[in-house]
Amino acid sequence: MLAGIRHSIRFAAPAVAVAVLLGTSPVAMAAPAQAKKQAVSVPVVGSVLGGGTFNGALNITSFAVQNGQVVALGTLSGVATNAAGAATSILTAVTIPVSVAQATCDILHLDLGPLALNVLGLQVDLSRIVLDITAQAGAGNLLGNLLCSIAGLLDSPGGLARLLNDLLGILG
Repeated sequence: MLAGIRHSIRFAAPAVAVAVLLGTSPVAMAAPAQAKKQAVSVPVVGSVLGGGTFNGALNITSFAVQNGQVVALGTLSGVATNAAGAATSILTAVTIPVSVAQATCDILHLDLGPLALNVLGLQVDLSRIVLDITAQAGAGNLLGNLLCSIAGLLDSPGGLARLLNDLLGILG
């Protein structure tokens, strides 16, 4: 049963890690050892090989470099229920490879139809205008990373709350 959970996590983990890392640079991941460690908990819901469900949480406690690859370290805990309804508690340490994909995010889409203005005898005719601004995130794209991070802040209520709590921790 645990092999099925690992199979499900292998595919979900990079997305979780990218979400956790969104807006951070590789320099920010190499925090000093004396920095206060705080776990990030991500709900995990999925299916178990052979039928059944898993409901639990992935607690990411730190990031490290193993064999030249950035990995997230933490624990997976929860309950796996097989097709027959038998429940098994799971608590296991996990090491998940982290990959930051080149991504874009939409910043602005402006679509103006044709305009015809008559201002005190001055006739202005403007045809349709479409303006798309897209930010490119990735290594070395400082402005793209910043704008994508800001654009994603309000995607989930927890994102803004987590950011504000981090700011309180820094100030307090």
